[in-house]
Amino acid sequence: MSTSQDTKQLLHLVIGGELSSLDGVEFKDLAQVDIVGVYPNYAAAHAAWKSKAQQTVDQAQTRYFVVHLHRLLDPSTAQS
Repeated sequence: MSTSQDTKQLLHLVIGGELSSLDGVEFKDLAQVDIVGVYPNYAAAHAAWKSKAQQTVDQAQTRYFVVHLHRLLDPSTAQS
């Protein structure tokens, strides 16, 4: 699968789960972490994050995050 310069793939991961404390980002049980998926750009990841976050709005200790995988894989994309 190839991508053109205009549609550069910037991978993002959406994960979430119950946190040990609201003061940090440590998950209570790693076996229960919800790996929502990997997305080709921030817009798609944000849409998935928003959907999952809205589904768990009544669960105060549950949080979802967007992880910028492209920054880990290629640090030169840190500004993207």
